[in-house]
Amino acid sequence: MSQPSVSLHIKNLEKEFQTKLFHRSPKFLKITPSGEILYDRAKQMITIYEQTRQDILEQQNTIKGELKIGASFTIGEYILPPLLLDLQKNYPELELQVTIGNTEEIIQSTRSHHVDIGLIEGQTNEKELTVIPFMQDELFIVSSNKHPLVHKKEVAITDLQNEAWIMRETGSGTREYFNHFIRSNGLKVKSLLTISSNQGIKETLINGMGISILSGSVVDRDVNQKNLSIIKIKNQEFKRTLSYVLSPIMQEKKNVSIFVEALSKKWPDRIQKK
Repeated sequence: MSQPSVSLHIKNLEKEFQTKLFHRSPKFLKITPSGEILYDRAKQMITIYEQTRQDILEQQNTIKGELKIGASFTIGEYILPPLLLDLQKNYPELELQVTIGNTEEIIQSTRSHHVDIGLIEGQTNEKELTVIPFMQDELFIVSSNKHPLVHKKEVAITDLQNEAWIMRETGSGTREYFNHFIRSNGLKVKSLLTISSNQGIKETLINGMGISILSGSVVDRDVNQKNLSIIKIKNQEFKRTLSYVLSPIMQEKKNVSIFVEALSKKWPDRIQKK
């Protein structure tokens, strides 16, 4: 759309709702609180339109259309792919779109309806979203095969004092777990290297630098291939809950229901239903 056309549409909207949608000056254009309300409602209306379109398609007894999934890196890269394969086989006309980001990014994408459902590693206090656990994930402290702690018969939490750590970025579920682990055990960190990629962390570890705490699904293959080693901490297990999040408006969407059902079948012993 051209700039004059956009300006005309905004002017008509302001006339329709009898309010200013933007604060204007020669130097800036800023949305007003009324504009924020209209923007949020407009996104909801678009979502309702898309859901209505999907409902009409479903009357033809064929699962088709789009399913937009948001997933945190660990889930999207290592846990979700087998489930996507099953969905593609069972519903070949269903168009799957997957967005991968850190937990905080996926929560925001779900809240703004950029994705239909989000899969996250951490927790959220977002009141506009429903949060439902679907499986337990075990994490491990890992390093290169040459790290001194790998060769100890018993490793205690205190042996992790003043270690060099390589971790995910702030906003990721894994980083949130790491921060809690360090604080709750009173550990001092010698140095901290932040890499926003699980693969980047593993490659850095393989090259002999530092230790990390990562999901078993991320490190299984590398441990089995003897590229990485697990540092086993005496009498300690590191577990967290993986959850799916969605807005109430998405709960009745057929494609979302099919995805949630597929989750429950994939992990039948670990799904928790409300």
